[in-house]
Amino acid sequence: MSDIEAIVEWYLLSGVEDFCADKPMNVLQPAETPAAKAQNPATVENDAVRPAITPLSQINMAASRNAEELCQKAQTLDDLKAMVENFDGCSLKFSASSTVFGYGNPQAEVLIIGEAPGSDEDRLGEPFVGKSGQLLTKMLQTIGLNRHDCYITNILPWRPPGNRTPTDEEIVTCLPFLKRQIELVDPKIIFILGRSAANALLDNNESISSLRGHFIDYTTEKGKVIPTLSSFHPAYLLRTAAQKAKSWSDLLRLKRKLEEI
Repeated sequence: MSDIEAIVEWYLLSGVEDFCADKPMNVLQPAETPAAKAQNPATVENDAVRPAITPLSQINMAASRNAEELCQKAQTLDDLKAMVENFDGCSLKFSASSTVFGYGNPQAEVLIIGEAPGSDEDRLGEPFVGKSGQLLTKMLQTIGLNRHDCYITNILPWRPPGNRTPTDEEIVTCLPFLKRQIELVDPKIIFILGRSAANALLDNNESISSLRGHFIDYTTEKGKVIPTLSSFHPAYLLRTAAQKAKSWSDLLRLKRKLEEI
């Protein structure tokens, strides 16, 4: 067995299965300086810097900035709704049947936020009108709230195909519209339904089980602090009835907070 074969066998027995570079490196040899690299065209070509931001990321960032600029011009919810309906910066718009903007009392004390429209919402153009919406209506009634007295909206105004989970890029693009809705409604309390919506607005990655059960402050772009309570989405409760008891306790917390404010 040659020396090289013996070394390779020793590496394999030691658990080494891959190499960290295409060429062997001599760690005892001094590193090549930037000046020396500049004089070596082959080195410069091989070390070409990859772009930190991909073209797709640049498009998403530009769309988000465009949404933010539009939002600053919206002085009413009607203004904002028209801007969202004319906005072409999110690809979801082209696969959806309707733009599902917020609905309800424009001076509501409670603002309710879901994730995205479903098939019924996409068809009718209004948030929470399907089975989840019917359950939400009943949930609110148990604590003396009429859904028409609240303001109800979603993180996204367009339905993702097949009701899939929204991507980070879609959320970042559309989030300025939601934040402007919050400012214009100026609610006393925000009630968030579901993890995706809670993570997006509160800018975290915690589970809904960790987020629910207590209030977290949300601060608007203008500096106003609004107590925010997260809970399970009605669609989840329809599939997992055992969690309805926890949701009921969240509703009672919402009621007590309203009475305190």
